[in-house]
Amino acid sequence: MTRPVPSRRDAIADDLRNQISTGHFKAGERLPSEAQLATRYTVSTPTLRSALALLQGEGLVEKIHGSGNFVRRPLRRITYLGGVAEPATWITFSTPLRVTTRTTNIEAHSHLPTLLNVPPRSSVTEVLYIALEGKTPHSLARVYVPCDLALADPSAATPSPEQIAARLAGPRPLLTEVQERLSARLPTQEEATTLRISTSLAVLSLTRVATDTSGRVVEAALLVLPGDRADALFTTHLSAEKRTSKA
Repeated sequence: MTRPVPSRRDAIADDLRNQISTGHFKAGERLPSEAQLATRYTVSTPTLRSALALLQGEGLVEKIHGSGNFVRRPLRRITYLGGVAEPATWITFSTPLRVTTRTTNIEAHSHLPTLLNVPPRSSVTEVLYIALEGKTPHSLARVYVPCDLALADPSAATPSPEQIAARLAGPRPLLTEVQERLSARLPTQEEATTLRISTSLAVLSLTRVATDTSGRVVEAALLVLPGDRADALFTTHLSAEKRTSKA
C-alpha cells in the first residue's frame, strides 16, 4: 500500500518539530519570522501559519503577539487529585506553583445561579487564581463562594484572598457531597489569552461543586488545565467489607 504524501503543512511542522527536538532551535529561542519561514519553505504565509498552529497546539511553540513565535520551555506537568472531600484549593495539585489571586464581588449571572443554586443576580464572591511557573501562566481557576460565607468582615465590600482563606479555614458546615465533572474542550479566547496558549490546544475543564448537610452549595470551582501540562487522577478506596464480598 502506498503511503500518502504528507501535506506541505505537515511536512513543515515535521521539519520544525525535528529541529526543536534536536536542539537546533532551543527552548526560549525566537523562531525566524513567518515571512522568512514562508520563503525558506517556499509556501504561502497562510500555509506556514497553519504549520505553526500545529506546533502551537502541541505546546511546542508559543506565539506572543507583537514579538513572534518562540520555542516554548517545557512546563511542569501537574496532576489534579480528584475525589478529595474538601473545598477546592491549589494544594489539591500534586505539584505546587506560584499563585496570584484577584477577588471581586459580582452578581450571579449566566450559569452561576444554577451552579450555586442561588437566585439570579445574587451577590457572590469570585476569586480568580492564576498559577504561574516563573512568569509563564500555567493554569487557572475561578472559585465562587456565597458572600455570607466568604466575608470575614461583613463591612468589607470586597474581601481579600486572605480574608476568604481565613473564613474558609474556620468552622464550617460539614460537607455531604463534592461533585466533580471533567471534560476536554478547546479554550475560550479569553482563556487562551490569559494562559498564552493556542485556541487549538485542548484543555481539561473541571467543575467542582461542594454541598453541605443542609443541601446548600458552599463553593463552586471552575478549573482550566491546558492538556500539554496537566492530567487528572481520581482514586477510589474500597473498604475491607467490599473487597471481602467480591472475593
